[in-house]
Amino acid sequence: MSDAVGTLAGMTTHFYTATSLDGFIATPEHSLDWLLSQDIDEHGPMHYGGFITGIGALAMGASTYEWLLRNDPAGWSYDMPAWVFTHRELPVLDGADIRFVSGDVTPVHAQMQAAAGGKDLWIVGGGELVGQFADAGLLDEVWLQYAPVTLGAGAPLLPRRLDLELIEVARNRSFLCGRYRVVKAP
Repeated sequence: MSDAVGTLAGMTTHFYTATSLDGFIATPEHSLDWLLSQDIDEHGPMHYGGFITGIGALAMGASTYEWLLRNDPAGWSYDMPAWVFTHRELPVLDGADIRFVSGDVTPVHAQMQAAAGGKDLWIVGGGELVGQFADAGLLDEVWLQYAPVTLGAGAPLLPRRLDLELIEVARNRSFLCGRYRVVKAP
């Protein structure tokens, strides 16, 4: 078992996402239609509803933020502070605690920990931003919901190597769910 580096007072930084069997989190056109049509029990094992209750702050990239603005029927579903990494102007949502940032993830991670109220952190969306947190030694767990579909191309799950240790597995209807601990270099 590896020790979680990047945690503070028991806080864990998670990457929770769904992926196709061939390792893509979105189509080349950034669509998630393939995911939203899959059979999953919203109260089943390792489902989002149970996961999100333990989250106190989150970070995402600009593409994920824009996708949420276009596709979230509630307008914004998060009641915790969110950091959006971007190099461009993005719309601001009234009443949402959204902080636009760029650059190094390390100071942002510290800000997230301070704002999370003792709860865990979630890196939302995909690939490159999650990889930056991992590169900085700040990613502790990866939760994957494998959908029974292949895409052939698209946004990769993670565009870099990560060594992982399987710590939990479950089936949620059509999904194979795995929770992994990030194995840190000594």
